[in-house]
Amino acid sequence: MKVSYDPKTDSLTVILREDISVAESDEDKPGVILDYDSEGNLLSLEILDASKRVTEARKIEFQMTE
Repeated sequence: MKVSYDPKTDSLTVILREDISVAESDEDKPGVILDYDSEGNLLSLEILDASKRVTEARKIEFQMTE
């Protein structure tokens, strides 16, 4: 999984799978784009205007729970 924030476009991207081609993209809600493979599995999501939608878009915290 890869998470990136682009301050130039103010977009936050979460990539779940990079090894599969995107077959379909859907703007689920305004400013939230979901990418799917040919079987309907979620590959990535992009949040536009991230600084307005996400707390501290430039800071990423990773946490594992047991």
